[in-house]
Amino acid sequence: MLPFEKHLPDHGRDPDTLKVVPVRHYARWAAAVAVVVAVAQFGHGLATNPVWEWDVFRAYFLSETIVQAVWVTLQLTAYATALGFLLGTALAFMRLSRSPVLRTVAWTYIWIFRSIPMIVQLVFWFNLSALYERLGVGIPFGPVLWSVDSNSLIGTMGAAIIGLTLHQAAYAAEIVRGGVIAVDHGQLEAAAALGIPRPRQIRRIVLPQAMRAILPTAGNEIIGMLKGTSVVYVMAIGELFYQVQVIYGRNGRVIPLLLVATAWYVLLTSLLSVAQYYVERRFARGSNRTPPPTPFQRARRLVRDLRASTAGRDRPVGPLGPLGGGR
Repeated sequence: MLPFEKHLPDHGRDPDTLKVVPVRHYARWAAAVAVVVAVAQFGHGLATNPVWEWDVFRAYFLSETIVQAVWVTLQLTAYATALGFLLGTALAFMRLSRSPVLRTVAWTYIWIFRSIPMIVQLVFWFNLSALYERLGVGIPFGPVLWSVDSNSLIGTMGAAIIGLTLHQAAYAAEIVRGGVIAVDHGQLEAAAALGIPRPRQIRRIVLPQAMRAILPTAGNEIIGMLKGTSVVYVMAIGELFYQVQVIYGRNGRVIPLLLVATAWYVLLTSLLSVAQYYVERRFARGSNRTPPPTPFQRARRLVRDLRASTAGRDRPVGPLGPLGGGR
């Protein structure tokens, strides 16, 4: 017996007789209760406050005008995202180029278009015909061989797509450049030692590895672009926010119509977030041999575990174990 053990009670030396008392987190429980009460109170007010006018919300949520406006919003987002990231990728590799001219041009472009607010750029492109009545192709510093009226060539929708694309490209360039820089330089050295051409190195080695660093920020930028399309209301394009403004300008139902726009933005953002999750999971296959389960897989596993635990509790227990069997 050790010297200190003689001062302990008898049960202090027998682990089987120790009483295990779980730690109680009273502050955590109190915070959880406060949050639940606040959420419940907000939900009750949301459901019972007559100012929300849920009947007006239901009448306009799936109306033809709103659905067409959502389609215009999706078109603007898709065109600006695809063209913006295409141009941004080119700008990113220009910034990483060894040519000082390409680096300077790319840096200047990013600096200018990140400095000017999006709404200013959209208004500028909308009024392009005030600067150039006709756009044409010809010999540099020489005669114009072919020209066309700028308004008929670009139009309102085209001006919005150009403005959104050029704005998006400046941010996409830095996102892609950050992902490329994150790739270990030894990968390129190994590829160069094997004699792999530079374009193939970028396409098959650099970009697949850079996608893991690019995707989270790129997904966030795409969601921001989806919401940023509401700025084109200054060009009187019939996207979601503009159409909501037109409707509540006629009937005066401001709150329920704003709630319609909010619900659609939340729905579209949620769908983009789900798509981003699965794309990130696919590009993580190279580093995670067993990717984490999806939310649906977690839900199925939870249901299966609950059924198994319920079935285990329902089984009769005999004197020697379940169903009276031996060990």
